Amino acid sequence: MKTSDFTSIKDWLTILLGCTILAAGFVFFINPYDLVPGGVYGLSIVIHNFFPALQIGTISYAFEIPLEILMFLLLGSKMSIRTVVAALITPLIMNGISILVYPDTASLQALDPTKLLGGRFDLSDHLIVTTVIGAAVVGIGQGLVARTQATGGGTDIVAMIMQKYLRIRFSRALLIVDGLVVLFGLLVIGFGLGRTDDVSPDKCYLMLYSLIAIYVCTRIMALVINGMKDEKILFVIGNHRMDDLRNYILNDLERGATAIHSTGLYSGREKDMLMLVVTQKEVMRIKQSIKSFEPDAFIVITDAYSIYGEGFRPLPNPSEIIPE
Repeated sequence: MKTSDFTSIKDWLTILLGCTILAAGFVFFINPYDLVPGGVYGLSIVIHNFFPALQIGTISYAFEIPLEILMFLLLGSKMSIRTVVAALITPLIMNGISILVYPDTASLQALDPTKLLGGRFDLSDHLIVTTVIGAAVVGIGQGLVARTQATGGGTDIVAMIMQKYLRIRFSRALLIVDGLVVLFGLLVIGFGLGRTDDVSPDKCYLMLYSLIAIYVCTRIMALVINGMKDEKILFVIGNHRMDDLRNYILNDLERGATAIHSTGLYSGREKDMLMLVVTQKEVMRIKQSIKSFEPDAFIVITDAYSIYGEGFRPLPNPSEIIPE
């Protein structure tokens, strides 16, 4: 089997896993509690309040079709194929899980949490728990799908388009779009727009939980897409060449570095500056070596958001969408 074939199979399995996790997060933690964590599924939760006979997964299809067409026109066919598959199977998985975990049609239509898994999974009295856990699970699912250069469809497509054409980071663009969905949920669920039943002041607080869910979801999704981001950038400034430290970096630490000739602005003296990238685990080792070899050196340590090049990630293609 070719490496490209293995990578393709791995990507499709990752998409399936991500869609399943995403659907389970909504079914068990989001849908039963009228939380609206943005996206097409959050919008479908709001619409479900008007048409309880329709499952949330089914409602989502009404929004997906025009967005899929828009995606095909603006983002290209490679992403379209994967995203179309993800967008089609996620509602099916969501509907299938929902049918399995609710005992009858009435409880399924009402999304009654007291009937979820026979009442053994009712978190009505622990909304902050279900909000955080549900958002984390959904974020993991979305992140896994996005790692394959696809999305779960819906507002993810809008965020991808915003990233490509407006240069807005994917997770931030998704936060903006989902915020608008939450506002719509506040009007319908919180203030009872177009409804006369089951409207109480407590419903408004659900939208606050929804905002928490959006934040947690986007942060977890970014973490899954980009990893732990534990690389650090070190700037070491000394009054001479720092040969011992250079040898330590190259031979013991087995890292590369860049030597930059510089001049002290206050002293006017010539200095050398070493810039290198290390992991969080290596920070203590390099600090100890600096203390040993160059005790008078000036050191700056900062986080490295994205690193491209030899030994790290390859630079993306010009047409590639990087959801970070």
